[in-house]
Amino acid sequence: MTLKLRTKIVDLLKKGEVGTEVVAKGWVRTRRGNKNVAFIALNDGSTIHNIQIVADVAVFGDDFLKEVGTGACIKVVGTLVESPGAQQPVEVQAKSIELYGKADPASYPLQKKGHSLEFLREIAHLRPRTNTFSAVLRIRHAMAFAIHKYFNDKGFVYIHTPIITGSDAEGAGQLFKVTTLDINNPPRKENGKVDFSEDFFGKEAKLTVSGQLEGELAALALSEVYTFGPTFRAENSNTPRHLAEFWMIEPEVAFYDIEDNMDLAEDFLKYLIRYALEHCKDDLEFLNKMWDKELLERLNSVASTSFERLTYTKAVEILEKADIKWEFPVFWGADLHSEHERYLVEKHFKKPVILTDYPKEIKAFYMKLNDDAKTVKAMDVLFPKIGEIIGGSQREENHEAITKRINELEIPMEELWWYIETRKFGTAPHSGFGLGFERLLLFVTGMGNIRDVIPFPRTPNSCEF
Repeated sequence: MTLKLRTKIVDLLKKGEVGTEVVAKGWVRTRRGNKNVAFIALNDGSTIHNIQIVADVAVFGDDFLKEVGTGACIKVVGTLVESPGAQQPVEVQAKSIELYGKADPASYPLQKKGHSLEFLREIAHLRPRTNTFSAVLRIRHAMAFAIHKYFNDKGFVYIHTPIITGSDAEGAGQLFKVTTLDINNPPRKENGKVDFSEDFFGKEAKLTVSGQLEGELAALALSEVYTFGPTFRAENSNTPRHLAEFWMIEPEVAFYDIEDNMDLAEDFLKYLIRYALEHCKDDLEFLNKMWDKELLERLNSVASTSFERLTYTKAVEILEKADIKWEFPVFWGADLHSEHERYLVEKHFKKPVILTDYPKEIKAFYMKLNDDAKTVKAMDVLFPKIGEIIGGSQREENHEAITKRINELEIPMEELWWYIETRKFGTAPHSGFGLGFERLLLFVTGMGNIRDVIPFPRTPNSCEF
């Protein structure tokens, strides 16, 4: 009887039964040996660890085994045996090897040597085959699953909010346009402006920067909802913390005030970190060894530490007293930058920080005004090495107040009529926040650049793959 079923390498290494015949399939990481035997390190992406394939040169021939080089894809049928080496518990004594695909050693980019992360971004179609990126992508999967599990277990409803929208949720204006018009010869009004009434949607459309506004609509019917989807921002930022296409997790909860919102954010983040520590142990240990020697210590610390909570005003006082020459000046009313946020987290409090009650001028229109009429019920969660990882607020549920704020900021009322109407019909206190998925992954993996925690990064002047 011919074996057809492949056993994943992670299962062979963990619970493979010695003495049984097995089928392993994967890509060759390395091949070494001598005139009598070849040792092939095989990986199928199921684990950071390779399984060793032992091939008798007399059986397979030296010419054939030379084709089974780094990057080649093979199928191996053999016997699982205990390994005499200390690096793995078992290995496969090969009986047959089928070569699915060769990899010319002269042109295959991923040879057995160190490659810079910058170089690997240029070959994003191949970088998942490296140890680093296979580890990052497995962790990315685990975190996505944990996010859904967390909210599902708490009774939240997953809402799919639109990717194409007619409104700018943030009011920032940095949006990608979506159109079917001929961009070289668009229809125009008498005043010379483009006539979007002739476009597909009959109006100007954009890629969304957030699912929050639509999430609020659902929360005011289902009580507890969350979104988890792609968002887009046409911000010309070439920094290690910005992408043009990224993923956001945005819970919205009816009857939550700002304190409830902070409690949810802290519990959520700790749950995700604990999940990573429990379920991604091998990959985290590899990343800790290769890229960030303090990664595991930092993850364990955050998972077991209560977050510091203080107002924006108090934070500004701390920053003003710090004996540091800031790149960006600190004063009440200034937007805080990464250098300020990381100082509070890494130097002053030495733990995650949640800042609240920001000046209304530097926050979005939908945040609830405090009694002082100067600040809003905003909250930002700040993490070591990252700075802001979550931004949220208690939402303004009062119809008169939110209408006034929209008019103050000169936001077109006709774009948000549906949002405003929810404040007329059965309004309720509610809160929510947004967690940038890639920012979370930066923290969990210890990687230094956000381009290295998403499979195919979209940044200014970069839209390959």
